Amino acid sequence: MFSPFKNIFSKKKKKKMEAIRSCCSLPGSELSSLLQELRGGTSAPGASPHAPPPEAGGQGEEGRPRRARARARAADPRYADKMAAAAVDSAMEVVPALAEENAPEPAGLSCLVNLPGEVLEYILCSGSLTAADIGRVSSTCRRLRELCQSSGKVWKEQFRVRWPTLMKHYSPTDYVNWLEEYKVRQKAGLEARKIVASFSKRFFSEHVPCNGFSDIENLEGPEIFFEDELVCILNMEGRKALTWKYYAKKILYYLRQQKILNNLKAFLQQPDDYESYLEGAVYIDQYCNPLSDISLKDIQAQIDSIVELVCKTLRGINSRHPSLAFKAGESPMIMEIELQSQVLDAMNYVLYDQLKFKGNRMDYYNALNLYMHQVLIRRTGIPISMSLLYLTIARQLGVPLEPVNFPSHFLLRWCQGAEGATLDIFDYIYIDAFGKGKQLTVKECEYLIGQHVTAALYGVVNVKKVLQRMVGNLLSLGKREGIDQSYQLLRDSLDLYLAMYPDQVQLLLLQARLYFHLGIWPEKSFCLVLKVLDILQHIQTLDPGQHGAVGYLVQHTLEHIERKKEEVGVEVKLRSDEKHRDVCYSIGLIMKHKRYGYNCVIYGWDPTCMMGHEWIRNMNVHSLPHGHHQPFYNVLVEDGSCRYAAQENLEYNVEPQEISHPDVGRYFSEFTGTHYIPNAELEIRYPEDLEFVYETVQNIYSAKKENIDE
Repeated sequence: MFSPFKNIFSKKKKKKMEAIRSCCSLPGSELSSLLQELRGGTSAPGASPHAPPPEAGGQGEEGRPRRARARARAADPRYADKMAAAAVDSAMEVVPALAEENAPEPAGLSCLVNLPGEVLEYILCSGSLTAADIGRVSSTCRRLRELCQSSGKVWKEQFRVRWPTLMKHYSPTDYVNWLEEYKVRQKAGLEARKIVASFSKRFFSEHVPCNGFSDIENLEGPEIFFEDELVCILNMEGRKALTWKYYAKKILYYLRQQKILNNLKAFLQQPDDYESYLEGAVYIDQYCNPLSDISLKDIQAQIDSIVELVCKTLRGINSRHPSLAFKAGESPMIMEIELQSQVLDAMNYVLYDQLKFKGNRMDYYNALNLYMHQVLIRRTGIPISMSLLYLTIARQLGVPLEPVNFPSHFLLRWCQGAEGATLDIFDYIYIDAFGKGKQLTVKECEYLIGQHVTAALYGVVNVKKVLQRMVGNLLSLGKREGIDQSYQLLRDSLDLYLAMYPDQVQLLLLQARLYFHLGIWPEKSFCLVLKVLDILQHIQTLDPGQHGAVGYLVQHTLEHIERKKEEVGVEVKLRSDEKHRDVCYSIGLIMKHKRYGYNCVIYGWDPTCMMGHEWIRNMNVHSLPHGHHQPFYNVLVEDGSCRYAAQENLEYNVEPQEISHPDVGRYFSEFTGTHYIPNAELEIRYPEDLEFVYETVQNIYSAKKENIDE
């Protein structure tokens, strides 16, 4: 420590820390201003920040210039102690304390810059100063400029406070130009927000096409910076910026899925003997949940904690068991059957008795049962996910279990034969991880599924076949979707399946039909159809019937493209038009269905039913008192569906609440507590509705409030 501060800092450490905290607690503007005055008060307009302070005219008491007198006083140990004490008491008290000593202002303020470097650095890193403040402070004098160097702690702290989640991407040993990183991240954030703001105008009337993300792909700079900005938008507090959040979520979803899909394709190129079943399962989990923070490292850490519990139990069974000597990352196989059996007994106790893992029989057809991070959280799953967890733990403890792609019920097999001997299906015990680790014979396996199977179905399968079965399960669940009209699970599972088997004609056709149904036009679905046609050239002799289906799809795709070319401007609906006189409700109002009781928000209306005759007949619209000759409303329902409701079936919701529909942000920018405010694109289409909404809300909810007060 510097000598002028030695006595004070050694005797009054507590007081020193309080003083530092006092400096750090100042508002950024005040602290910045104080530090800028270190060179002698506020600079004159146009003056250089590095220029020396102006000399005061006149002589002092001793006939010396003021600067010389200040230097003499500063050289006096007693005077230095007094100035240090003033600085320690509080940065803002420096000037008054020196004024009491009749000391000049330049010398008084300079005592702050004479503080030890670590103290000044602590103040600059306190969080009170913004990046702009740091820029001004660094231009004050050479010492502060050195403290604020681009690779130092000050700019690192600015970066960390502004974007804390990005720090995990930097190694403590790496040299980083934190000022440059700050600038690049700031620029990436501005670019990301600019693109998010443009999406609503470009894609309001249709789903974002597959080539709609090309702007993001062509951006320069680290992708993690763009992702971080999108996460910041999603985490914005309150019920505002709903449209921004809607498109930020779509862009982030796309970016992460593309990255995960590329990783999965690289993973699938590994040789057949590469048996990281868990890694492949995590890629599937990540792809279907790209907005969740899922990593192989975190899932492996959770499994390692289970392994530790198994080792603790195993130690009670056999304190000299070789598995207890395994080091982290090592997994040599144990060959003695008795030692393997001890491991499996310990596993069954920990997993099923201690941790209460179990097969999910009550909610079997739930996609969460296939996601490894959810299996660990909920401690339940279906046979294939429970088997992968069981297999991973067993192999880490030296038991060489193998996956069996058994029909209707995924199993593991445990070899009981001698090494090197010729084995058949009867030389294995089959383990049902879904059934609490129960060990089965061949006959018991057949009883389990209620049918006889060939010996080939008891064979071991590689990683790709295991992942194919997992994705196949997700694909089946996606086809069962009835509420989520975005068919997100079906789309994700098709992407995954085609990444593994890109020439599956039936799935290519299904994907093309799905894009056709969702209106995702035109490039990807059209290219998809052309790809299917290329494949059909090779299989036409085996399955000629498929050509008709593809031809039908191509025809309608081309017709849609032609219609898009003929479309003119946006259709504007004015409530003041005579043909709209019967429309009673407006976009943004929270409504309730009289018959079915669901809550919804209106995002569009027609003066009469605009659906076709088949829909009108199927929905039995003619049975309504006013039939189809009444206004109909497009509504977003709280269960995630979109419906077309007759006016006579809707009523005001006297207790309005947010509608948790994934497409709310596509149409609305804010929820006020009583209604939704349309975004700019929706308001263009219904320019007179907002005023009517305000009147309705005031009449309906103000009257209700008055009744409650009475």
